[in-house]
Amino acid sequence: MKSWGVRVAVLLAVVGSYWLVYQHGRSVERAEATAVSAQRDSGDRLAEMLGERSARQEEQRRTAAHEEVRANAQVQRTIAKGAAAGADAVGQRLRDEADKFAATVGCPSADTGAAARGEAARRAAMVLSDLLARADARAGELAAAYDRARVAGQACESSYDRLVE
Repeated sequence: MKSWGVRVAVLLAVVGSYWLVYQHGRSVERAEATAVSAQRDSGDRLAEMLGERSARQEEQRRTAAHEEVRANAQVQRTIAKGAAAGADAVGQRLRDEADKFAATVGCPSADTGAAARGEAARRAAMVLSDLLARADARAGELAAAYDRARVAGQACESSYDRLVE
């Protein structure tokens, strides 16, 4: 009977040792998996941090490029407005001269036929002067619109070119 108890005790000792070896293997395996996972997570965090830094730098580069384009466009608009103001001044002088000329056309005369022709010429000169004034004003409006569109188009093109660099 003693041998039966010894056998059971030995069997339990063998099973227990196998169980302990199994548990030790599992804990070693878990520790290795945890170490690998931690290393992978550390690498992922490093890659994420580098990616964020790179994205921030690219965003800052794009923002700086956009700001430079905006400032350049503002300078171009200022130049265009100055040129338009100069053209408006020249146009006003031309209209003033045309008005003066229209006012002097026709001469007072005792001859009623000559006076009528002079009055007709004066009216024609006034109509032409008015037509010149309206055409010049419209040309100024169109030139200003063209300048704004040109500056905006160039700014857009420059901004796009800098973004895709």
